[in-house]
Amino acid sequence: MITIEKFNFIKQKYGYVASWAIWADEGDKPKSNVGDLTVLDPSINKNLLLHLNPNVVFVGLNISRGAIKFPFANFHDKQPEATDYKIRYAFRGSPYWGGYMTDIIKNYNQKESGRVEAYLKINPEFEKQNVKSFLEELIDIDSKDPILIAFGKVTYEVLYRNLKKKVKISKVPHYANYESKEKYRAQVKELKDNRG
Repeated sequence: MITIEKFNFIKQKYGYVASWAIWADEGDKPKSNVGDLTVLDPSINKNLLLHLNPNVVFVGLNISRGAIKFPFANFHDKQPEATDYKIRYAFRGSPYWGGYMTDIIKNYNQKESGRVEAYLKINPEFEKQNVKSFLEELIDIDSKDPILIAFGKVTYEVLYRNLKKKVKISKVPHYANYESKEKYRAQVKELKDNRG
């Protein structure tokens, strides 16, 4: 369990780049309430801290739609074009619900993962700096022997290339793939440990 002190520390230090894999229930539409951040407020959601698990860490590549405006809004995008609702649908009721969510590359806003991948190839030091910061982030959230769940191929490759001997790394398809939420959930159910 995360203490309120640790929760507030994480919110202050990482709130604009990270979040938790907990969402409000969907309403009458699949995307309803995905951006409702009251579920991540322990003064409103009294059981929140009981459900947070820093040993499950979902990892995206980078923020792709500009700066996050509210703490813990990453992966909780309510914009009509966003597909974050698929993560909620896929992981609800799973042992991964309540995991920590962050990106491996910080402060690099780019929508196309191929461009991020190309940038990392010609700037390996930038990748190394981000991996180092990510490892510090894991320490800061008190993650112990975590399983990393990479969203998509490029994220998985960055994690595997740098951390395969240190942590468990699994891969799921990226939630922005053009497929139904039902198909995405079926693929996520096949989540397997890929320790290098």
